[in-house]
Amino acid sequence: MTDALTDEELTFLHSMFDLARAGETARLAEAIDAGLPVNLTNSAGDSLLILAAYHDHPDTVRALLERGADTGRVDDRGQTALGAAVFRRSELTAGLLLDAGADPALGPRSALDIARHFDLPEMLALLSFRPVATGERTA
Repeated sequence: MTDALTDEELTFLHSMFDLARAGETARLAEAIDAGLPVNLTNSAGDSLLILAAYHDHPDTVRALLERGADTGRVDDRGQTALGAAVFRRSELTAGLLLDAGADPALGPRSALDIARHFDLPEMLALLSFRPVATGERTA
């Protein structure tokens, strides 16, 4: 029961992914608040959150998380938003995702795998030792 989208609708949806890539937080948040699905994915399985993380837009990542974006989405290449943040070496974005419950071991190309593969000791440390709500640290 899926109806084909019009060219206008497809153009609009593509523009939403462009907003995530560009870090156009206010415009993207407005569209989501008006009913755009926060977990919308493109033909490669990339969610708005994955794209915002990959392009290192922490404010956009924060806004998407506040609106319920799923940190557990895995794209068609086996990567997550956290993996994208690690690849970009964005401690701020990775921290936001970890605080929202992102799993460093999720996916065939997990954030931990990316940190190890690209020899990113600072990111590996961030993923391995993270304060939790009780004040303890995880290993």
